[in-house]
Amino acid sequence: MTVTHTAPQTSKGAIAGIIALSVAATLFLFWLIYVHAAPQAYANRLLFLPSLDALTNGMAAICLVAGFYFIRQRNIKAHRRSMKTAFVFSTIFLVSYVVNHALHGDTLYQGHGTLRTVYFIILISHIVLCTVALPMVLITFFFSLSGRFPQHKKIARYTLPIWFYVSVTGVVVFAMLHAAAR
Repeated sequence: MTVTHTAPQTSKGAIAGIIALSVAATLFLFWLIYVHAAPQAYANRLLFLPSLDALTNGMAAICLVAGFYFIRQRNIKAHRRSMKTAFVFSTIFLVSYVVNHALHGDTLYQGHGTLRTVYFIILISHIVLCTVALPMVLITFFFSLSGRFPQHKKIARYTLPIWFYVSVTGVVVFAMLHAAAR
């Protein structure tokens, strides 16, 4: 009798699907930001969205720190709640971000000199790590929700700092854009 194990195949298929979805989402976002022309009719609507983006990024970062604390304390239940809440905040951010860019287009940085250089260094690292964070977060959640805790733990060591950096630099980018526009 031959015994077959489908879990590794299922994992590979799910991970391939997550990566494909992440690539599609990233390509859509690049199109939305750099190609799509925002309609003028909506230029003065929903102007709170960038602030909502910063708020949800900040809240996600706080939840990530709490989740890290709880897992270090071996409080699995609180860790799960914190991480799921961080995921919800990041999801709200993503929806708000898409709507904001669909309606208003990209916001150009108005600052000059050294601050402009600092802004672009932060922005470029933020963008690059966003494209990495999305599939990593989804794969990390997949491993957790499917009970594959050794794999979850292994990838979470990398996912957490990248997700945290992306969340914090999202707030920093917002603050720098806001300050330079004054």
